[in-house]
Amino acid sequence: MEILAFGVQSDEKPLIEKAFEGRHEVRCLDVFLTEDTAPIAAGHEAVSTSVNADLGGPVLQALAAGGTRMIAQRSTGFNNIDLDVAERLGLRVARVSHYSPQSVAEFAWTLAMAVNRRIVRAAGRTRDFDFRLDGLLGRDLHGRTAGVVGTGRIGEAFTRIAHGFGMDLLGWDVAENPACTALGMTYVDKERLFAEADLISLHVPLLPATRHLVGAEALTAMKDDAILVNSSRGGLVDTTALVAELRRGRFTGVGLDVYEAEAGLFHVDKSLEGIDDDTLARLVTFPNVVVTSHQAYYTREAVGQIVDATVRNVDDYLAGRRSENVLVPAV
Repeated sequence: MEILAFGVQSDEKPLIEKAFEGRHEVRCLDVFLTEDTAPIAAGHEAVSTSVNADLGGPVLQALAAGGTRMIAQRSTGFNNIDLDVAERLGLRVARVSHYSPQSVAEFAWTLAMAVNRRIVRAAGRTRDFDFRLDGLLGRDLHGRTAGVVGTGRIGEAFTRIAHGFGMDLLGWDVAENPACTALGMTYVDKERLFAEADLISLHVPLLPATRHLVGAEALTAMKDDAILVNSSRGGLVDTTALVAELRRGRFTGVGLDVYEAEAGLFHVDKSLEGIDDDTLARLVTFPNVVVTSHQAYYTREAVGQIVDATVRNVDDYLAGRRSENVLVPAV
């Protein structure tokens, strides 16, 4: 069987081809799955998609009409998939339930340290042979408070690093993680966490209940010199409200690896045409903001685990097996 893989990055392609070698044929495309590109999948029983694929109702219907019966998404998040439509169409949908939590946790810390120590500005200056220190003053994180919103695998990995920095630990989640408690974390309500933390990092999935979890009220409650990091899902943060607070001169720094309107932008070269997203365009102009294009997961270890899990998901589909990765079984 030939699997059609959408949205494959150049670094990712050899890993995918090697993982499928000797088991299934795989055809890798660098285009993302959208309503316009869905007809390419005609005749392919299984497709693999990236995190920014459009798997809404119209796309799912186009895939089903073309003979697709199985979708293997190469990500943990699945907020881009209309699961109800998939079930109605009899599509099997699987994701990668987990992969290296260190990849995301370490990148979240990279963003936190980049904005705290003004790394981007400093590097830009030195390229111009400007070696002044004006405007580069950071602060020690040792002894300050880290607020971890979501303490699953990634949140726990982030917490372990915070503990290594010697930070006090606050956590918020629907259930406490004993490993985090053992590190000295105190679980509090989110209102207290937002108000007291010096560094806030988001590690929860995007669900209806968590959309704009960090909205105008939460942002107003944060310390003026807080650091906010989001390496989870863009929709957790109300970006319009965030821009409003940044315009008031608030926050030591904001590190964002995700953006709520990133579909169609992130992982695509827009350098020669620009973008018409005024909110994102304004966001990247703030000197205390660093925006990256959803790359926290992008390590050799994590991508390798994602690809291996994707191959297993296809094998399980063909064998009629269920696993923790299956979101929608074929009817």
